[in-house]
Amino acid sequence: MLQNFWKIALRQLRKQGFYSAIKIGGFALGIATCLLIALYIRNELHYDRDWVNGDRLYRVIQSFKRDDGTIGKGPAEPAAFAQAMKKEFPEVEAAGRIMPYPLFGGAGSNEVRPENKTQDTYEEGFTYADQAILDMFRIPMVYGDRAHALTEPNSVVISKRKADKYFPGQDPVGKAIYLNDDKTPHKIGGVMQDMPLHTHLQYDFLLSLAGHELWPHEQETWMAQNYDVYVMLKPGSDPVQLQGKLVLLLKTYQLPQLAGAGIKNAAALMDRCSFLLQPVSDIHLRNGDIHDSQSHGDIRFVRLFGAVGIFILLLAVINFINLSTARSAGRAKEVGLRKVVGSQRGALVRQFLVESLVLSWGSFVLAIGLAWVLLPVFDALTDTRLAIPWTSWWLAPVMILSATAVGLAAGIYPAFVLSQFKPAEVLKGQFSRGARASGLRSVLVVIQFSTSVVLIVATFVVYRQVRYIMDKKMGFDKDQVMLIQGTGTIDPQYPNSRLKAFKGRLLSLPGVKSASISDFLPVSGGKRNMNTFWKSGREKLDPGTAAQSWWVDPDYLKTMGMQLVRGRMFSYDIASDSSAVVINQTMASKLGFADPLGHQIDWGGDFKMHIVGVVADFNYESVKDAIDPLVLHRGDWATVVAVKADTKDVAGLIRGVGTVWKEYAPQQDFRYVFLDESFARMYADVQRTGNIFTALAALALVIACLGLFALAAFMAEQRRKEIGIRKVLGATVQQLMGMLSKDFLRLILVSIFIATPIAYWGMHRWLEDYRTRIEIGWWVFAAAGAMVAGIAMVTIAVQAVRAAVASPVGSLRSE
Repeated sequence: MLQNFWKIALRQLRKQGFYSAIKIGGFALGIATCLLIALYIRNELHYDRDWVNGDRLYRVIQSFKRDDGTIGKGPAEPAAFAQAMKKEFPEVEAAGRIMPYPLFGGAGSNEVRPENKTQDTYEEGFTYADQAILDMFRIPMVYGDRAHALTEPNSVVISKRKADKYFPGQDPVGKAIYLNDDKTPHKIGGVMQDMPLHTHLQYDFLLSLAGHELWPHEQETWMAQNYDVYVMLKPGSDPVQLQGKLVLLLKTYQLPQLAGAGIKNAAALMDRCSFLLQPVSDIHLRNGDIHDSQSHGDIRFVRLFGAVGIFILLLAVINFINLSTARSAGRAKEVGLRKVVGSQRGALVRQFLVESLVLSWGSFVLAIGLAWVLLPVFDALTDTRLAIPWTSWWLAPVMILSATAVGLAAGIYPAFVLSQFKPAEVLKGQFSRGARASGLRSVLVVIQFSTSVVLIVATFVVYRQVRYIMDKKMGFDKDQVMLIQGTGTIDPQYPNSRLKAFKGRLLSLPGVKSASISDFLPVSGGKRNMNTFWKSGREKLDPGTAAQSWWVDPDYLKTMGMQLVRGRMFSYDIASDSSAVVINQTMASKLGFADPLGHQIDWGGDFKMHIVGVVADFNYESVKDAIDPLVLHRGDWATVVAVKADTKDVAGLIRGVGTVWKEYAPQQDFRYVFLDESFARMYADVQRTGNIFTALAALALVIACLGLFALAAFMAEQRRKEIGIRKVLGATVQQLMGMLSKDFLRLILVSIFIATPIAYWGMHRWLEDYRTRIEIGWWVFAAAGAMVAGIAMVTIAVQAVRAAVASPVGSLRSE
């Protein structure tokens, strides 16, 4: 019997080749999309879940309640915090630090030179780390002893790929590398396996924190926070109970130092602090409002993506049902004859389910091939590196079970519909299941096109928000600003006469308008540094104002196109300007200055600075964030020199700058990027979101149109005798097209009506993340509705015209 079912299923596939191709193709497209989305979700959920004892690894997050009631969260802690945790709390088995912030030369990126080479090579992926980090995460080693790899001062652990690059075929333990032409070698203490893709710890160079100080006594002070602290708890320890006790560390160690510095209300400041122990496995997706140096995913996007994947699969199943029932009249006589010769309804149901399973299995095979072909495109859309796990033991069973489950789910409704035909009515030609009995199919089409409208509206809104961000004035001019990178090696010693000479040579080039020396840039990747400031004389009275503290040279504002609204920029020609600062408008407002010029601010202790200018507020972080207070100090050393160009010959400018570079740094490659490119990368996630919505909207619309094509075919088939009679009585093609189309047009209008409030609510919530955002105009919904309606009517017209121009002879022959 099963063999007979199989034969009939294959025969029907061949007999209805066109419809079978649409069934399998549409089904496969939906399954392939769902499979790719499943791979993406699996990839995102897999982050930091393979560490040994990963369920006991946590990152320390500190929360602080600001004066305005908002909560600031971040992982930065004082240097002594980790060891204090280990000392004070017996439930802490180990604690260690990393310093991922690119502020003090060792973190972020560096120019690297092996001890036996003379040429520097730019590398990224540096961080300072304690030996405890290697121990807690059990990072696998290729060469060297993990237990002692970072215990020596000026030691470094490098990844296998970097060892193969600089020391091919060798064990590099004991050899040395030099960073940024510094005379101090870093001895290689070990070679670790390359960090897995599914971890937030994407580093190739771990620099030892043993014996390292950023400044004298920095490792003992609790007044500076530059380290991310990780802890491994003992088995059975309660992280919630422990995090509630961590504020005791601040009261025990930090409070005396704050009080000793004369900070008023230091005890009250402690009451504003609290702590969270964040599981390492939550860092990638559940970082929420925690500000750190890592790049993250978003669990909300993963959930949304998963819902869309399930819905697209549901749309494909809906199409399968519509296409099956659309051909029901064509198989009515077959069902009638089978029942007359003794077939039971159960046997017919099983036959149609076998047909559904054949289609489903064929669709899954095709879907896997489609997913493999489309994987590079999907990777580009989502900025991931996915792979189909061909060798995984679970792949084949999951695919077979999924194909069977989907086939049964998609085929069960058509099977029961087709098997319930009454043979007497069918064989007399009285079978009719017209459009008026197609309520379920109409509901399914409304669902499909409502989804399409929502996704198209989302595409429009995301695209307009991206364009708005890119075109908006951010308070600085990002056009034609070249960022020359790696300039710290030109003159690694202080004072920096060669770096200033390099800047002078750049200014002599044609097309160079100005140049500035600074690592602090108004785009992601620029250095950041947070400090607390007071009005001079108010250190013991006020709580202080937290602000970004940047070192820039006197030409910074001119090069970046920023507006000075009061006073002047500091100068090298004025000796007292070594302690001068320029603040932004937000800082002036926070300090309560009506006219800040001439006033002094205190950095703590004897670090007093006088304000000489006020710069207009500019966005230096994402427009999702508010503009924070900012203090600019005079500096003259950096690893970046910015060049403002005023020329149409950009290629000539690059050649000229490259020639000057070779004069000052012949041992190092010339590297540069333009500020507008860095700005665009700052919002790459928003652009990716737009691209993903565009692709999903197009896909949903294609699948929905396949379903509409099926419903139009069904209606045309069921009304073909009516159409024949109307044609005999003189109905025109236009009238017949209108008759067949009006019901569908109603469905499209209902879809637009349902989708509009849903799309508005969803995109309004998405835009709430942006402080600067567009308004959602009515035309967005009108355009999305018109697009869907237009494409749908074209799809319907294909079937309507086909039915309207057909000869009525065939349809009326039996009358």
